[in-house]
Amino acid sequence: RDREGGGWRSAFDLLASGPELGGGDVPRDVPARKGARTSVVPPEVLARALTDAGPRPVPMASAAGSGPVVAPERGHRVPVYAEAGELRRASPELGGELEVEVEASPRPQPQGGRVSEPGVGLLREAPRPPFKALPVAVAVVPGLLLHGLGSWAAGDSATARQLFAVEAVGFGLMGAGLVPIALTGASRRTIGPLYAVTLTGAGLFSVSMLANLYAVTSPAFDPGRVPATLPPLELDVGYQSVRDATADYQNFFALGAVARLSSVRLEASARLAPSEGNTWIRAGAAYRLWGAPERSLGNGDGTALDVEGFATYHRYPTEGFTLGGGELSLRGRYAMARLSPRMTGSFAEGSVGLSYQGLGYPGAVGDDNLHGQLLYTFGYGVWLGRGGPLRGEAMLYYDHRKDGLVGGMRGRGGGIIGSFGLRGRVLLTERWGVAAEAQAGGALMGRVSLVYAVGGDT
Repeated sequence: RDREGGGWRSAFDLLASGPELGGGDVPRDVPARKGARTSVVPPEVLARALTDAGPRPVPMASAAGSGPVVAPERGHRVPVYAEAGELRRASPELGGELEVEVEASPRPQPQGGRVSEPGVGLLREAPRPPFKALPVAVAVVPGLLLHGLGSWAAGDSATARQLFAVEAVGFGLMGAGLVPIALTGASRRTIGPLYAVTLTGAGLFSVSMLANLYAVTSPAFDPGRVPATLPPLELDVGYQSVRDATADYQNFFALGAVARLSSVRLEASARLAPSEGNTWIRAGAAYRLWGAPERSLGNGDGTALDVEGFATYHRYPTEGFTLGGGELSLRGRYAMARLSPRMTGSFAEGSVGLSYQGLGYPGAVGDDNLHGQLLYTFGYGVWLGRGGPLRGEAMLYYDHRKDGLVGGMRGRGGGIIGSFGLRGRVLLTERWGVAAEAQAGGALMGRVSLVYAVGGDT
């Protein structure tokens, strides 16, 4: 029943004025454009459409840019298409013909005549830039001092500006820390915060330098991907060698375990020297404050922020003392693809924290037996693997702590800095993998381990 006129309307009239054929919200008095091709839908087609039992979509004929609207099919299953806003009803009377104005369009038409084509374009990955030898040479000399020159020589000025900016901030922070340290004579009251500022600047400078090299060499290979998931439990056992001129112990059993529970990671490791009895144990947990959990890393790009807490115990039977304490730190990882597409597959990592430790000697405990230490690390790494069971990472890093088996190295100014190292961990199959590490500080250390994953899938 017609609500406006109060009379009764036929099924043909209702269908012709409905949204499927462009009626309803399309003006009836729009004149046909000259030169436009028209197609006529006869009444028998409308009758067949009325008896069609299948579900029919309701496209919005008045929404500009919503894609072609599909009319009922003609004979031989040839659909009638019309762009939104191009429909015109020629005769409102019952039995009249419905003219559908079809605008010639260069885009391909969908098949089947039932669903309107969505007005959403497909996203295509940008082609990777070609590898060039000249930018690599420029990234080394003089690019090791002027970061970004390699990317600039490759024609990527946007990445070059980003690297120049990171290097400038790093230089500024190093100056903001070193100048007050020199003016205060490295006072114990201010050395902690000033050291943190200086190390932050050194970390940014180092990251921009390594990113400058990675940006010009990455076109030569397919970058690694963030693994979709990591196993809930990993166990590793191996051998570690320490070359220290001041110690007799050199050979260690290396044991470790990592358990992942949603946003919590539990971790424990031990180093045992069977001949001398030197024992080092570290255990604790980390909680993910921001970013995808390690059990579902594929939901993000690897960027994350964790808070970590660990307890350490180190027994020196030959020297006759023990060292134990606790530490608390923040650790963050940043996917470098956010800085530039050329750095896809790499990441920067850093941590800052404090440790409080005590020395245990035979006899009474004095004030000198207790001390605190600034913890600071930074590094640049890459993801290993491109999907499937092979997945892992490798990273170059600097560690500022000086109480481990490696210790710190003496700087030119007479002070003690931390150590430098390279470590990697990769699962080769769903269950088995390898881990390796090399570190240089007050001593030289090398380690290789076999990794076994329990549970989980790829």
